[in-house]
Amino acid sequence: MTQTSRMPAVFFGHGNPMNALERNRYTDAWRAFGESIPKPRAILCISAHWYIQATAATAMAKPKTIHDFYGFPQQLYEVTYPAPGDPGLASALRELLNPIWVGLDRDSWGLDHGTWSVLAHAFPEADVPVVQLSIDAAKPASYHLDLGRRLAPLRDQGVLIAGSGDIVHNLRLASFQQTQSYDWAARFDADVQRYLREGDDDALVNYQRHPDGELAVPTPDHYLPMLYIAGLRQSEDRFTVLVEGIELGSVSMVAFKLA
Repeated sequence: MTQTSRMPAVFFGHGNPMNALERNRYTDAWRAFGESIPKPRAILCISAHWYIQATAATAMAKPKTIHDFYGFPQQLYEVTYPAPGDPGLASALRELLNPIWVGLDRDSWGLDHGTWSVLAHAFPEADVPVVQLSIDAAKPASYHLDLGRRLAPLRDQGVLIAGSGDIVHNLRLASFQQTQSYDWAARFDADVQRYLREGDDDALVNYQRHPDGELAVPTPDHYLPMLYIAGLRQSEDRFTVLVEGIELGSVSMVAFKLA
């Protein structure tokens, strides 16, 4: 692969952290995606789980594996994803996103499960440098779409930009007894996929106007990573669903790529 090969952009519906240990149709799709593309120079991941009051990037050479959950089997807490970091890429984000301030985190965060539970399947050798970009919780949805647009030049530098979240994510109504998706979850998921296919950025940003928006997105943290990927879309890109489904009634697992 040359430095000028354009990388796809990808969004993973990561769902249950146990997917890191399991093999199912979602993890098979993540693995197939990783095997289908040239090896990236680096990966920039926007995870729902680094949701803070600023835009920041991990800038350490060896990011730690963060187990940011509780109540799961001990085996899951023993998982490590020892991918190297890329301090140079983190620093380059400052210039690329200027005048937006980007903090460089050299010691506090690392790779959370929104990142490693997916990459453990897509890039199981953990040999591609990974940088995480935080989600600024104080900013409106339009800010995150715009940030995605600003990140677009990285695709021509061999950087895979990945979002990790869930288009529909309502844990309060999730149930292991729910074998089918709730009607409102299925409607919202289908409509957002249609907005993505049609490039309807206004509908994506104003998701709360959707009749089912309040139930589907009670908090924006898992929805916003998708907006970064939507913002990366180039005129020649096609929207392709890698896998879809709704688990526990109210957690969308759709993964898609733009390429």
